[in-house]
Amino acid sequence: MRHNFLSPIFTSSSLAAIVIAAVLIAPANAQAPSGATQKTSSTTKTWIPTHTPDGQPDLQGVWTNATLTPFERPTELAGKATITDQEAADIEKRAAIASRVEQAPKAGDPGGYNQVWADGGTTWLSTRQTSLVVDPPDGRVPVKPSAEARRTYDLEHVADSYEYHSTWERCITRGVPAGMFPAGYNNAYQILQSPGYVVILSEMIHETRVIPIDGRPHLPQNVRQWNGDSRGHWEGTTLVVDTTNYSGQGVIATSAATGRIKGIHESEALHVVERFKRVDADTISYEVTISDPEIYTAPWKVAMPLTRNPSYLIYEYACHEGNLAMGDILRGGRAKDQAEAAGK
Repeated sequence: MRHNFLSPIFTSSSLAAIVIAAVLIAPANAQAPSGATQKTSSTTKTWIPTHTPDGQPDLQGVWTNATLTPFERPTELAGKATITDQEAADIEKRAAIASRVEQAPKAGDPGGYNQVWADGGTTWLSTRQTSLVVDPPDGRVPVKPSAEARRTYDLEHVADSYEYHSTWERCITRGVPAGMFPAGYNNAYQILQSPGYVVILSEMIHETRVIPIDGRPHLPQNVRQWNGDSRGHWEGTTLVVDTTNYSGQGVIATSAATGRIKGIHESEALHVVERFKRVDADTISYEVTISDPEIYTAPWKVAMPLTRNPSYLIYEYACHEGNLAMGDILRGGRAKDQAEAAGK
């Protein structure tokens, strides 16, 4: 699908306001904190794990993670780890009413951008957690002020050069693990397995991660890559993916990370550990721990379920074909430079 980097900004910011308002209006009593793999269904069926022909726990299928749950816990919900089922239902109802994607625009309103295929999620996570970030316990990413300052500088200079735009806006990559975080649309992942490998195809920017699970070591330290070097192994039924050897050129490029985190740079010291565990026929528990001492004051963790959707169709994400805003922004910057030089 085509991609314009302005679209996820609209989708995330509008839903964030809805979510916060809805939670504050809802009753204050919350459920006891629950883990990211717990479900709220009252019926529990016995599920027998399946395996691939070569004996791997079977993670294969098409999985999605679109959600109304915010990336970081809003300050208004400080100290509240979960919400109740009723609070979630109220949020979902208000979001459906307020979303311009779900209804015709009012007279004189041209409508929401990418109104045809925006898909940022219509439900709260089944775990009822109040943020995708689950550690630190306050649900907030421990970003260093210096990292935030660099991000702010980039935003102030986006018209000066493409180098100040994120790797997502430049159609390079959303990164690892940012590519696993929900966005405003194209939130699908297809997992394939073969002897010695697990493959994860991400719909957005049509990236494919080929992860060896045959015990080979990481690449030499002098070999650096945009998305690092991933190596996987099984711990029981959990796939653990360890990623190092980052080039330090990437950013957290995702509309899920609204506000402070979106556009935060990474360093060569970045170390990512992901865990994929299938907990029932339709759910994978996904957890990722992110460590980068040059960017964050401490490691932090995201946890969320991935939901199987066998009817979902993954289409080509032709990023560069629709990336018209990049040229327009830079041309606008040059026009401004010319006007300033002419004393206008």
